[in-house]
This record gives sequence, C-alpha cells and structure tokens, in this order.
Amino acid sequence: MLEKFKGSKKAVMLTAYDYQMAKLLDATGVDLLLVGDSLGMVVLGYQSTKQVTMEEMLHHTRAVARGAKNTPVIADMPIGSYDNPQLALKNARRFMEAGAKGMKVEGRVEEVIRTLISENIPVMGHLGLQPQTAERHALVGKDKDDAERIFRDAVAVDKLGVFSMVLECVPESLAKRITETVKGITIGIGAGKYCDGQVLVINDLLGMDESFKPKYVKRYANLSDVIKKAAMEFKKEVESGEFPDDAHSFH
Repeated sequence: MLEKFKGSKKAVMLTAYDYQMAKLLDATGVDLLLVGDSLGMVVLGYQSTKQVTMEEMLHHTRAVARGAKNTPVIADMPIGSYDNPQLALKNARRFMEAGAKGMKVEGRVEEVIRTLISENIPVMGHLGLQPQTAERHALVGKDKDDAERIFRDAVAVDKLGVFSMVLECVPESLAKRITETVKGITIGIGAGKYCDGQVLVINDLLGMDESFKPKYVKRYANLSDVIKKAAMEFKKEVESGEFPDDAHSFH
C-alpha cells in the first residue's frame, strides 16, 4: 500500500474522525487517513484509549470512509477487539465492511497479524509506546534492553508481512535502525526524522486543545482561539440583536 515510500519521499498520515474532516484531508493529497482510537480522548472525552469500543470505532470509520473518496482509510482496532485471531478476523471484517482498507494493531501479536494477512486484510503494526496497554505516556526504548526488545518486535512483525508500522515515542536512533532494517514502511510519531513517514493527530496539528503540548507535536494552526473567537462574536451579535440582520433573514 505504501511501497513507493521506502527510501524515497515521505509518507503522510493524519487521523480523521468525521466526514467533514475526512473530506477536507482527502482533498490535500495525504497518503493515509487513520481512524485512531485517539478519538476516545479528542472526540469522546475519555481519559485514554482504553475505554473505546468497537461500535464507537465502527461509527467513526463509516463517517470517515464517506468523506475519503481517494485516500485509503486505516482503522485502529480498539482494545479487546483482537484478543485472539478469530475475534480479530471477525472484527476486522466489520471494519472492512465499514469502509476501512486496512487495520492497525498494537504490539507483537503474531497470530493475529498472521491470520489477518492470510485473509488478505492489510495490517499496520504499532510498536514503541502502545497506548492501549501503557501505564503512562512517555518515551520508551531508552535503555539497551528495552530498545532491543522493540527492535526484535519490529523485525518479527515485519517478517509477518505488515505493510507498515507506527513507531511511537522511541529514540530517533532506534527508529532509524528499525527503518533501515525492515521492509515495511515506518511511520513515526515522536520517533524522529528517519522514519519513512510521519503521523499526527489532526486535533493536535490544528491546535484544538491548548493544554496538550507534547514534545513531538508541532501546531500548524491555533483553532482553539479561532473557534472561541467566532463563537463569542456570534454570542455578542445575538445578544445585541445585530444577528440575524436583513441579509440573513427570509422576506
């Protein structure tokens, strides 16, 4: 799915959770849209991804697929949805019916990955920090043993045939080593510049939450201020009677 990005130009993936955002991002020419279980925090108000359900993920996958006419949609399989190969296959098929073109799973879940790929379902791995099971969000792979474990996991899932893998919150040197070793495309988030591509949560990129400022996020806009300013202006005009005026009324 992303073979052309190995050793050439960088792949770009962004998250999307609804029809309108998917439609906008689809028009920009990004390479993949990820319906991330990060929607748990940025859309549903949960404390982590651990509360996200299959039904919630399917609901948002359908919405994104309706807006993404040209861009492949990857669905995050939420916690508990791929506890064994049979369950994973059942749920992956539901995602494909909802419009996804591939699945993302966290960790070295070899039998799950093998089963999905054997059924012609593209799989994206996710190594390094794994939000579904992590006790806290922090850099991983800092010490030699942990780095070697992550490297071995990357090699193992790559051999199974994942088309790509997300590397989250790992040292740049480790991401570089993995990228130079595996055949699949590496997509970094907090993993430095040597990955084959990069991903960000769209809400973070757009500056929707001014209190969330991790080191790896670059804000390309500050929509929290724009939205609040627009809403306050609307409130002011309604209260003063300025809106609706003749131009915005039927006669």
